[in-house]
Amino acid sequence: MEKNKISTLQRSMVILEYLADHGTASASELIENSGIPKSTAYLLLKEMLQLRLISQDNRGHYRLWVRLIALGERASEQLDIRETSRPHLERLMETTGLLCHFGIFDGDTAYYILKIESQGSISVRSYVGKRLSLYRSGLGKCLLAWQPEDMRENIISNTVFERATPTTIVTPEALREELTLIRTQGWGFDNSEDEPSVRCVAAPVFDARAHIAGAISVVGTSMQVSDAVVPVLKEQVMACAREISRDLGWTER
Repeated sequence: MEKNKISTLQRSMVILEYLADHGTASASELIENSGIPKSTAYLLLKEMLQLRLISQDNRGHYRLWVRLIALGERASEQLDIRETSRPHLERLMETTGLLCHFGIFDGDTAYYILKIESQGSISVRSYVGKRLSLYRSGLGKCLLAWQPEDMRENIISNTVFERATPTTIVTPEALREELTLIRTQGWGFDNSEDEPSVRCVAAPVFDARAHIAGAISVVGTSMQVSDAVVPVLKEQVMACAREISRDLGWTER
């Protein structure tokens, strides 16, 4: 099963790359130059048409189509954000001595797209591409807080709350209160809600349209991110988020 999946993906990429190099091509041309069996090629072309990865012109020739453009633009935006935010997060890591993350919201899910570790970083289960909890992580809550209200409510109503630690938020009402607080104060906090004795402070990053583009966070132990230190950390994190936002074209109003 796994071999068939890989083979199908590889064959699809052969077709896409041929079209990228040649602009348009007929089915017979694609079959001749790809080495893909005729029956398999037609099945792949049909599926890629349905997925809007390719289209046909008035001659019936195939070409790349809009879904690839949309995916490419989204990937490009994420890469731009990574490179824009990296030097700022590196300075934040050097200033705080804490592990730093950048996360984005995509569809109805949040992911880490950048992780900056320090020598004093604690061992946490995080990595680029990791899916984030939207109710247990400071960064996830921060991203959710600035989503449109209807999207926020839809996500909250479909969330299955699971208690990971004694401080985990476990009801829709408590999460709504937390998100209101985050929007009011301009930053989010994870009070060991996802992992015991691990805390984080997060802040939103905005783009040129003043839409949320992502969020950043610093992560440490409950001793590193103590109640006494949180007021200083939240100012540092918010200042870093503002710097990244300005680099993305955001202007403070």
